[in-house]
Amino acid sequence: IYVNVLKRTFGMSAIVTFFCLLLGFPLAYLMATQPPRIANVLMIFVVLPFWTSILVRVAAWLVLLQSEGLVNKALMLMGITDHPLQLVFNSTGVYIAMVHILLPFMILPLYSVMKGISPTYVRAALSLGCPPLRSFWKVYFPLALPGVGAGCLLVFILCMGYYITPALLGSPKEQMASYFVAFYTNQTINWGMAAALSAILFGATLVLYMIYTRLVGNQDMASRAR
Repeated sequence: IYVNVLKRTFGMSAIVTFFCLLLGFPLAYLMATQPPRIANVLMIFVVLPFWTSILVRVAAWLVLLQSEGLVNKALMLMGITDHPLQLVFNSTGVYIAMVHILLPFMILPLYSVMKGISPTYVRAALSLGCPPLRSFWKVYFPLALPGVGAGCLLVFILCMGYYITPALLGSPKEQMASYFVAFYTNQTINWGMAAALSAILFGATLVLYMIYTRLVGNQDMASRAR
């Protein structure tokens, strides 16, 4: 039973991390390449969700994604669907809400690293005849890898411990290990089982941190050698 729960926890965390990276990387790149005034305005919009409680944001998504919510009405108004879609109490609602909540934790590490990358590196590659996409992939992206690793690590670790979002927006099939930790702690008072599940999550966090420090350390050594 708990092998499936842990697989679900790690799998959902990986999917949320992937979509946060997919959305956060272009936005962080846009912020890093804009003038300070525009970058500051974009940063305000990125950190704005921190001023609102997670419970309030989850409740807002519950209202937006329900059958009579704004999202379904907009989809039917645009002709994308002719009937309300089931967007809550399944994995779709959980992924949407968790990506929205955790996206700033991906953007901020990426932006802090990208802000220190000089644009002259890419311009030098372009002046030497390297195509734009290849210049970005071979020059800019390797320099941004520490931010990618830090953002992915932070989002993945936070996602593994999420409880309220799957509990409100998901079905029993979307409950993660943190749900069972709370169940054994608050309802059955089985602290041994709760401690065992918590220890597994803690061990997974340590392993991820060790992998990150090893990869980032090798990346720093390689960049210094270059």
